[in-house]
Amino acid sequence: MPRESTLVDRRVLLITAVAIVIAAGAALIARVLTALIGLITNLAFYGRWSVEFVSPAGHHLGAWVIAVPVVGGLIVGVMARYGSQAIRGHGIPEAMEQVLLNESKIAPRITFLKPVSSAIAIGTGGPFGAEGPIIATGGAMGSFLGQLLRVTAAERKTLLAAGAAAGMAAVFGSPVSALILAVELLLFELKPRSLIPVALAAVTATGVRYALVGSAPVFPMPDVVEPGGAALACYIALGALIGLVSVGVTRIVYGIEDAFEKLPVHWMWWPAIGGLAVGVVGYFAPLTMGVGYTNIEAIVAGHLGAAALASLCLMKFLSWSIALGSGTSGGTLAPLFTIGGALGALAGMALAALAPRLGIDPRIAGLVGMAAIFAGASRALLATIVFAFETTQQPFGLLPLLGGCAAAYLISALTMRNTIMTEKIARRGVRVPSEYTADFLEQVTVGKACTRDVISLHTADELGEVRSWLNSGKPDAQHQGYPVLDDQGRVRGVVTRRDLLNPDVPELRHIGEMLGREPIVVREDHSLREAADHMVAENVGRLIVVSTEPPQRMVGILTRGDLLAAHARRLKEAHQAGRHIRIRQAIRRRIGVPG
Repeated sequence: MPRESTLVDRRVLLITAVAIVIAAGAALIARVLTALIGLITNLAFYGRWSVEFVSPAGHHLGAWVIAVPVVGGLIVGVMARYGSQAIRGHGIPEAMEQVLLNESKIAPRITFLKPVSSAIAIGTGGPFGAEGPIIATGGAMGSFLGQLLRVTAAERKTLLAAGAAAGMAAVFGSPVSALILAVELLLFELKPRSLIPVALAAVTATGVRYALVGSAPVFPMPDVVEPGGAALACYIALGALIGLVSVGVTRIVYGIEDAFEKLPVHWMWWPAIGGLAVGVVGYFAPLTMGVGYTNIEAIVAGHLGAAALASLCLMKFLSWSIALGSGTSGGTLAPLFTIGGALGALAGMALAALAPRLGIDPRIAGLVGMAAIFAGASRALLATIVFAFETTQQPFGLLPLLGGCAAAYLISALTMRNTIMTEKIARRGVRVPSEYTADFLEQVTVGKACTRDVISLHTADELGEVRSWLNSGKPDAQHQGYPVLDDQGRVRGVVTRRDLLNPDVPELRHIGEMLGREPIVVREDHSLREAADHMVAENVGRLIVVSTEPPQRMVGILTRGDLLAAHARRLKEAHQAGRHIRIRQAIRRRIGVPG
């Protein structure tokens, strides 16, 4: 079995080049989508032609504002019915499903339908973020190009993740968190051959964004001071509380989705029903309509009072959860950040008023709240922490973010099996990886796991004598396969018990004449993962193990059973608890007292 000399090969250069092209395209699409949302918002709420990105909150439509999201929902429903159902939802779960089940193949029409449907839903007041649709669109673009080129399924997955990461980086100017999010939610691996293209794609998209709109943080935040120990403990407790909220939010969203499933109308009309809820809520709370990035900015900057925060938190959740449950098109990150940020800022205000000595800053509390709710709902822990830092550029917020998000992650993992990203596809029987651990088989060499005491045959042996030995009932004659050596001790192949007992083969035949293929071998310094892959590639159940140094002599044989037996150590380490240092006995031995 050949061994690769490096972690990557020249194919990575090609995939990286393609990923950079995809990233540039995704960044441009992000700007086009933003302009399209602005155009639809201006037309729907202000009756003017403009691509300026504005909030619907300043409209003068009065009660007619209720009809605008309904019309948007109707259009999205028709697009989903006659275009593609894949445009429904926030996009990331659908991309995950294609990665896990369909070799990362996304229908090309999604590249067009997803951004247009999302622009219509958001532009007509839908309480969603633009990031989810752009991530889904970038991923669809990467998948489409990966289907045009001659690439493997793994390489196509890399291109999909590169497009998705580029889309996120182009919206928020957050290349590091975009890379981590791709690893945590799409790649399900941390390998150089996928990490390098995705990283360079995220950097490229961020560079395009800087060239077009500048490098200022998306959510500018006044400078904050480093929190003390008491304040840090409060931020961690706040993260745990928000973690419980994230669990409740996830369950309510899917409960609403289940309720829509029971409606006696076709699902094409559901987005219009969700739009009705958006319009009614938006009539009483205009700030809940649209993307709401300005709301997040106001929360972390400390510009909203307690009443405005409470109203924004409750009404945004009501509007967003019903709209998302109806199956319309839009992202989840911005709404969750708004809900969690408002709740965190409220808690920070209360603590600052009740216990000023703790040194709680409501702005940091809002930052922790907005990150913790997404970390708990999606369990993209590292991506969320880095994202909150990249979009605010506040280094003193990192420690509270780490503590609060880790606490939310803990509560979520203890109380909820699936996440807001995986619940939908898990219901369809898709198992989504939730842990990324080192491959145990990669850590064990073949030489340590193979069977060394090997019973072998020789090329000069006559088949009749071998059959008599097989029928003797001796323990050594019960194996299902035997390596065959020549007079110099070199491995010439493997014969199976079935071949040896085949009545159609004459007994005077020599064993060497029965060998039909070259021996399938591995060296004793190969890993069990390499050996297992070799077994699959060659369609064999056992491998001859040869020495590392020439001349390569047989040192053993590796079977599927040996691979399974190697996992015994892993299971023991994972489940067998024990105490290996006993302090009392150690002290007694130290002072010479009998134990």
